[in-house]
Order: sequence, then structure tokens, then C-alpha cells
Amino acid sequence: MSDKITFRVNGVERTVTADPQLRLLDVIREQLQLTGTKRGCDNGTCGACVVVVDGKARKSCRLKLEQVAGAEILTVEGLSQNGELHPIQTALIEAGAVQCGFCTPGIIMELYALFTADLEASEGKIINALNKHLCRCTGYEAILEGALLAQKRLQSKV
Repeated sequence: MSDKITFRVNGVERTVTADPQLRLLDVIREQLQLTGTKRGCDNGTCGACVVVVDGKARKSCRLKLEQVAGAEILTVEGLSQNGELHPIQTALIEAGAVQCGFCTPGIIMELYALFTADLEASEGKIINALNKHLCRCTGYEAILEGALLAQKRLQSKV
């Protein structure tokens, strides 16, 4: 059974006709062709599929399409402005926190949601947010360094 479900993705209203029980991850990647959101574990463990839904970091492999009807969704593709990377993206690159890049979009979106809600988040809160993500390449020190650098740069823009 297919339903029409409408939501906003990266500021654009989208209506898809699909089974409401489909995972948001599948709709984002296959129907909307936004492949920055990665498929990893399919069970909510790795964090590669994180997107921001109504301001909160959510694992899109765990969300059914019907759960996002009317929602505002932000994917990693929606972060850059006028061809310029978001400060979180540039800080992670500069800190050497990007190697294969598979986990990076989910981490970026997790940090975006955290810093949007709490730009003064403690290092402990940042670590807690990053603990929801698996990375097999860089090691977590570079990721934390990039997150702290991003936070500092975002704070200086306020």
C-alpha cells in the first residue's frame, strides 16, 4: 500500500508516494537521490544515517516514512551555503577527522543538531553525542578535535 507523504527536505517541500512503513533512509537515498546519508548497520548502532528531523539528530534507518509526515528534515547536502562548506565540515577536514568519509555525514549532522540546540555544549556532551557513531578509520581523537574546533568557530560567528 502506498500513501502520499509530504515533508520538507533541505528547505524544499517534497511529496513522495510510498509505503508509509518504508524507512526514511531508503526514501532519502533511493527516491530523493540524497546519497550523503549513508546506510551502515540498518539497526541504529553505527550512526552513519543520522539526519536532523525537526531540530533533533535522528537515525533515519530507525524512522518510518509515516513518522516524518510534515517534518522538517536536514541532510548533509543541505548544510553548504552558496557552494561553501559548513564550519563543522571544514573543521573536521582540517582536524584530519575525515578519511574514508563513510561515517562523516552522520557525525556532521549529530554535531549540527547539538550545536544548534546548545552552542555552549560541554566537552562531555560533545563526547556523548559522538559516542553514538562508529568510525573505523580516523580514531576518535581527531573527530573530537574537529568538533571542538567547529564549536569554537561557530561561537565566534555569534
